[in-house]
Amino acid sequence: MAGTLIVGLDVSTRGEAEDLIAKLGGTVDFFKIGYQLFYGGDGLTVGRELIKAGKKVFFDLKLLDIDNTVAKGVAAIAATGAHMLTIHAYPKAMAAAVDAARGSDLRLLGVTVLTSMDQADLEDAGYSASVTDLVERRANQAREAGMGGIVASAFEAERVRGIVGPDMAVVTPGIRPAGSDAGDQKRIMTPADALQAGASHLVVARPIIAAPDPGAAAQAILEEMASS
Repeated sequence: MAGTLIVGLDVSTRGEAEDLIAKLGGTVDFFKIGYQLFYGGDGLTVGRELIKAGKKVFFDLKLLDIDNTVAKGVAAIAATGAHMLTIHAYPKAMAAAVDAARGSDLRLLGVTVLTSMDQADLEDAGYSASVTDLVERRANQAREAGMGGIVASAFEAERVRGIVGPDMAVVTPGIRPAGSDAGDQKRIMTPADALQAGASHLVVARPIIAAPDPGAAAQAILEEMASS
């Protein structure tokens, strides 16, 4: 399985996003829109335009709130025709999200432990479980809730794949080609290694958007994925 590359549009303005999409040309047809663009750069409009153009859009909004608020937010995103949306993997939030998305094509992803966090960060946040144990617990809860996939570090992808089976998506951020700067990510992996660990979708932002030639950078990653 070659897997799917998702390019993170981690830029601040609609103009920057449109420029990056143009530079990528037809190399990539799946894009992630997170907080930076969604809230600061008219990201909802960018997403709708991509969907209208036949591209796939992943809104990485990590919803977590009371059940009704989560449900209303999920319903609004589902109405755009988006392909993926993240929910923090808390059981009540996931249950409300699944009910709200029923009948749409929106795939809901449960966020387990952020890839910028390590064991010390979890302990500082008040968790006594290990990173691995918490990821596994949330993966099980996401599967039981009927979610469409999991977001986890590639280091947990193999365990997650064993829990969720072959049909759920395992989406891994923190992907860095060999030699790339890790930035603020702590649990990172190369594209080939992530796919071999069980990931189905790889999210890559900085190694592509900061490259002198984003299209060439994306193509190199796709070639590595295809040969893994």
